Amino acid sequence: MILPDGSVPASDVIMLHHAVWLNLSAPDMTVPSIPERFFATGEEKSELTLPTGFGYPYSPSDQWLLNYMLHVLVDQSFDVRVTYDLDFVPAVGRVKLRSVRPIWMDVDNGSNYPVFDAVAGAGVNGRYTYPAMANNPYGNGPKKNEYTVPTGGVIVQTMGHLHAGGLSTELFVTRQLRRGPKTGRLFKSDAVYYEPGGPVSWDVSMTATPATWKVHVRPGDVLSLQATYDTSDWSWFESMGINIAWFAPGGGGKGTFNPAVDVPGAVTHGHLAENDNHGGGVDLGLPDPATLPNGAATSAVTIQNFEYGATDLDFLPQIPTVTQGSSITFTNRDTPANGFGIAHTITACRLPCNKSTGIAFPTANAPITFDSGQLGNFGQPTLGTRTWSTPANLPTGDYTFFCRVHPFMRGAFRVTQ
Repeated sequence: MILPDGSVPASDVIMLHHAVWLNLSAPDMTVPSIPERFFATGEEKSELTLPTGFGYPYSPSDQWLLNYMLHVLVDQSFDVRVTYDLDFVPAVGRVKLRSVRPIWMDVDNGSNYPVFDAVAGAGVNGRYTYPAMANNPYGNGPKKNEYTVPTGGVIVQTMGHLHAGGLSTELFVTRQLRRGPKTGRLFKSDAVYYEPGGPVSWDVSMTATPATWKVHVRPGDVLSLQATYDTSDWSWFESMGINIAWFAPGGGGKGTFNPAVDVPGAVTHGHLAENDNHGGGVDLGLPDPATLPNGAATSAVTIQNFEYGATDLDFLPQIPTVTQGSSITFTNRDTPANGFGIAHTITACRLPCNKSTGIAFPTANAPITFDSGQLGNFGQPTLGTRTWSTPANLPTGDYTFFCRVHPFMRGAFRVTQ
């Protein structure tokens, strides 16, 4: 992303949530009802390099669509441009490339908004793997993280896409043998964080398969994908796990269960300057809610002009209260009841949650977790409503929260007996 002066905006000001390139002239291999998804990136800003001798075929008649989501994390507007670079090789010439197609692997493939929640404490030893650790994630339907290869060929490259908090994606293959099914891991794409605080921001790069990595798959082989998030101290809402496996029909590649297949990858880039502001270190002059006296009993709050109304932490002289067993209902007036507007969330963070905003602060790290989802009614990713109520079963105590879309927004309330 660039601003009109050519500079790259800081990621704590404007964040590239995702960008997906689709070829409208071809059906998707894993979901044929939609156009072919042939590349994706997001907060990690991965770069794709196919190995020598392989390329994605392009015709001048092809129509491409770029689906993107940008998050403006402050209360102002910008003129911003999304740019990308492509290397073209003429189809007619001395350089002959073998054509590859993208196999889009997604832990929730085919869903309009393919996300899941990784809540603090879920999983084992602070690691939550989806869908393996989820409770019946696909109901009675097919497993959305699987794809059956229709023809033999070679997978020449893959890498993962995760959101902040993500640790890895893992691509597996299962083959039916005479003695039963056999499963092996093809590649683990690791999230390498440059973030000093650990896996809590998008100051990260994913590992991709090395240029020498190529694996042969047979017709009927089942590819599957899983994604792992760090839930030791944080909750990660609306998380993703995606890989694109670049596939060339025909021969070549190592045997599927050859131990040399599952090798470490390499990052596609290092630390990016737009991720320098990690936040959390500057005192903003906001109060510590635990030191405030009880304020008025509150049951309804209006979110407007990027403020949490009576619960906004900005110079709050007293902390609003709610009786245990009751709720506070929030209404987002920055968006109309129907139609486009500005979405906000009410997401619990650890007290006092009052330091400077950055790409790593605040996080959803409260001992007791709650999250409203994105309040708005203009389609996914919004919730379909602009109202939400706090859980009525919260224990007595002080609670702080922030907006995942605009993290400078902070609020607090106290549950009393």
